[in-house]
Amino acid sequence: MAFLNSLSHWSESLGVSAPAFYVLFFLACSFLMIWRLEALSAGGFEGTVLGTVIMPYCSGLGNLVFAFLIGYRHGKGEEVVVNCLVNNVTNLTLLIGLPALIWGLVVVPVAGTPLKRKRKKSIDPAPEVDRLSLLLSMLAVLFFTGITWTVAKDGTIGFSDGLVLISVFAFWQMFHVFDVLKDNVRQNKKLRLSVFLNLLILGAGAWGIYWSTDCLVTWLSTVKTGFISSRQIGWLTGWLMVIPNGILAFYYGWKKKAEVVYTSQVGDGHICIPLCIGIAALFRPVPLPAFFVLGVGLLAASTTVHLFCVAVLGRLPRFVGGLLCLGYGIFVYRGLLP
Repeated sequence: MAFLNSLSHWSESLGVSAPAFYVLFFLACSFLMIWRLEALSAGGFEGTVLGTVIMPYCSGLGNLVFAFLIGYRHGKGEEVVVNCLVNNVTNLTLLIGLPALIWGLVVVPVAGTPLKRKRKKSIDPAPEVDRLSLLLSMLAVLFFTGITWTVAKDGTIGFSDGLVLISVFAFWQMFHVFDVLKDNVRQNKKLRLSVFLNLLILGAGAWGIYWSTDCLVTWLSTVKTGFISSRQIGWLTGWLMVIPNGILAFYYGWKKKAEVVYTSQVGDGHICIPLCIGIAALFRPVPLPAFFVLGVGLLAASTTVHLFCVAVLGRLPRFVGGLLCLGYGIFVYRGLLP
């Protein structure tokens, strides 16, 4: 901690303001974690499992830290809900829609293409398995969103509601952990020793994210006027913490790994809703922001669109990606209206 504080003071001597340094350090730690994800993908975590089990904790760690800090320091629990809604809606609209517009997102090759004709005699089942995994993960989004909306019908999310949200998330994650173990047994694979080294590096990155998030929240809490202030702390932190998700979406979109684009965004959404909201509710009742119904409704609608496109078409058409981006613009406009 003392070393990081000294590093911050040194950056100020170079003309870099403390808030700018915190943001840069947060992004550097996020990129460090994403870099090691590629190594983990070769050590027993692949495809949709990588996107569901490992990536969400790396890209969503900032949201978890924010929820804990707000709850622990008696901040406004409503800002945790804002942070989570901004994160999830951005994931399921903008960060999936834009890669679809640019590169296209094909989970299962369309029948009749040259690729499909070449595989008539020996069909690779992996894309179909990925599609089934994606559909299950998307159904979980609808399930988690529905539970959150149900426990919040009285206008607040209390302690017992928080326990319910955390419990359903824990069960969901245990399901995927055992899925990884079963897959490794079937393929007679063992986790490499390098996996544990990479996990240590991820832990160092996690600590850096905790420290930088703590410093940013503390600084923002002291700013009372303007858009970049404590009044918009939920929106600002939500946008900042979604940047690693954006890097993942564009990187794997460019690599034509549509299943990882999807699972990294959908899995990160599971971290926010229900886990982050559940954690905040353990400290004190969490009130709801004015646009809660709009955000939850857009989450349910966009997830339903993704379900249809992946289940029926095996891909996300470019024009649907454009509509998702338009929906995100409406969400931001309506959410920031006074």
